[in-house]
Amino acid sequence: MLVLGWWLAPITLLHLIPLYFDAMSWRQLFPTLNRPGQPSFLWMRWIRESVSTLLPVAGVGGDVVGARLAHQRGISGAQATATMVVDITVGAATQMVFVLAGVALLTTRGAHASASTAWGLLIGVAAFTVGIAIFIRIQHNSMFGVLVGWAHQLAPKSWMSGFAGRAEAIDGAVVATYRRRFALSYSSLLRLIGWVSCVSEIWLTMWALGKPLTVIDAFILESLSAGVRGAAFMVPGALGAQEGGLVLFGALVGVPADLALAISLTKRVRELALGLPGLAAWQWVEGRRFLARQTDQASSTS
Repeated sequence: MLVLGWWLAPITLLHLIPLYFDAMSWRQLFPTLNRPGQPSFLWMRWIRESVSTLLPVAGVGGDVVGARLAHQRGISGAQATATMVVDITVGAATQMVFVLAGVALLTTRGAHASASTAWGLLIGVAAFTVGIAIFIRIQHNSMFGVLVGWAHQLAPKSWMSGFAGRAEAIDGAVVATYRRRFALSYSSLLRLIGWVSCVSEIWLTMWALGKPLTVIDAFILESLSAGVRGAAFMVPGALGAQEGGLVLFGALVGVPADLALAISLTKRVRELALGLPGLAAWQWVEGRRFLARQTDQASSTS
């Protein structure tokens, strides 16, 4: 890490490239008539990622915050929630494509360890692919309506009186988003470009350490470690899972354990450097809204 020194700054800023593509992928899922501008989506995506990365919210808390921020930008609650659900699905599906590409490149190395690891990864990818397909199927069959129905059985009816209509509106918006095939395909392409652009972070880190990797090896290491991180979404920040994945797959491409851990620490530095200001920006936004609401209530009371 001391060898990296000031190289941590450009490595951190390099993450703005996949962040931009992720934001534009999310933006494509909104109808063009009421779609906020690119800077707004980049800002919302930054906060969304900061929350999911640094807070113990099982990887989905940032998505809830993102839907809320979109709603505050003038998007209807149903549309904001629906696009968030579809965006999560797009992210998971394109990540599986990214991991599959890494597995395919790993098998070209020809080593026995690489082949056995590839088979294990393929089984995991197949299981997650089935899970994604089931998730998409559920989304097309009134997912939120079913959830509200279950909630009705658990909570007092007075608590759930206003949710049925909202659930129906969200389910309708989800189906309508999937019917926009060109926007969905373009969103998936942008998201896939975002995944691939993350390869540059590992490549630049190893180059700065004086142990350059080929682009293919950097691709393998980033894609497979991203798959491990995605599978460990319930672990806050994928702590331990990311490090273990980089050490395991780094060995397959000739990266020693100490350098693999250095790559992981570089990613942690980037998460803190971009994430802490993102959390501060989120709190500033919510704080302003809270104070404005308090002021309005005081004025109406007086």
